[in-house]
Amino acid sequence: MPKKTPDDHEWTLFAKELGLRLQRLRTSRHMSQMRVAEAAGMSRYTYQKFEKGESKPGTPANPTLHNIMALAEVFEVSLDELAPMPWPNLRHPVE
Repeated sequence: MPKKTPDDHEWTLFAKELGLRLQRLRTSRHMSQMRVAEAAGMSRYTYQKFEKGESKPGTPANPTLHNIMALAEVFEVSLDELAPMPWPNLRHPVE
């Protein structure tokens, strides 16, 4: 059985909202993208993709849990505060 991925539209909306949250947190703390990226242990380019919500044009970002946790630590927020709700449905369909 092929692995189920979230609906493309649903995941795109989630990635874009996550990016907006990252941007709001960063600007409210008067931090540059470079400063956030360095503090989280990633490249500025990678962080910029997360803020934009895209990994490449037309493809939603899909950051690792490690990256999300690192960013939550940098911004001193919980994962629940960082990740938009509701989360996309990732469960396999019941057949």
